[in-house]
Amino acid sequence: MVARTLQYEVNCSILFTELPLLQRPAAAKQAGFDAVEFWWPFPVAVPSDADVDAFLRAVRDAGVQLAGLNFFAGDMPSGDRGLVSWPARSQEFRDNVDVTVGIGEQLGCRAFNALYGNRVDDAGPDEQDTLAVENLALAGRAASRIGGTVLVEPVSGAPRYPLRTAADAIGVIDRVAEESEVTNLGFLCDLYHLAVNGDDLDRVIETYGRRVAHVQIADAPGRNEPGTGELNLHRYLGQLTAAGYDGWVGLEYKPSGASADSFGWLSRSAA
Repeated sequence: MVARTLQYEVNCSILFTELPLLQRPAAAKQAGFDAVEFWWPFPVAVPSDADVDAFLRAVRDAGVQLAGLNFFAGDMPSGDRGLVSWPARSQEFRDNVDVTVGIGEQLGCRAFNALYGNRVDDAGPDEQDTLAVENLALAGRAASRIGGTVLVEPVSGAPRYPLRTAADAIGVIDRVAEESEVTNLGFLCDLYHLAVNGDDLDRVIETYGRRVAHVQIADAPGRNEPGTGELNLHRYLGQLTAAGYDGWVGLEYKPSGASADSFGWLSRSAA
């Protein structure tokens, strides 16, 4: 069964938010998970050494693997969705790259999500896209030093975010490879975002399944746990497995109740 072959891990930036951030890896372990992922867990691009050390200790002490980590993406609660293509804040992204990859090196994480960034008023799309290629190539080279992959993700719910479909993300990945010869970028297949944006998930998996480097799930509508919406996530995950995907599946959903009570669907899926 799919639930027995895929490895599930918890996104601790959206689950267990009832707890302080540094307590969430231990809560995930207590809930039965061996790995976690995070959006950027600090409010600035370059946190203090003490803050980084505290984060490292929290993950290590919990006995979980860090399976995924976002680069700094700005103020996400206020609507920011990445700095990769944002000229005025490009240097922040570049300053953040080595910090992010350094955390990954220490915790065994090799998947780094680079949110592309919204369209902005003071730069044209061509300028932003050219900058994104440069920054993604820079991040890819940094990640390659530890055998890492930089992920490119379509996102929903952000009207000015230009990557909405799987084809959009693949187009960026291919352009970076063509223009910079950096080839360690991968497609982050978030089934929730793609579905909300109207992508045909069956066709996405059929066309790009072998290029998927990481998977995240939530049901739609609502972005809650599987079984609360209309997506047949079990079937889509089975198709991804058949296409050759054998990596982590990040649970990136908003629990409809307490986080610890939102995992019953896993037992039902396994049955």
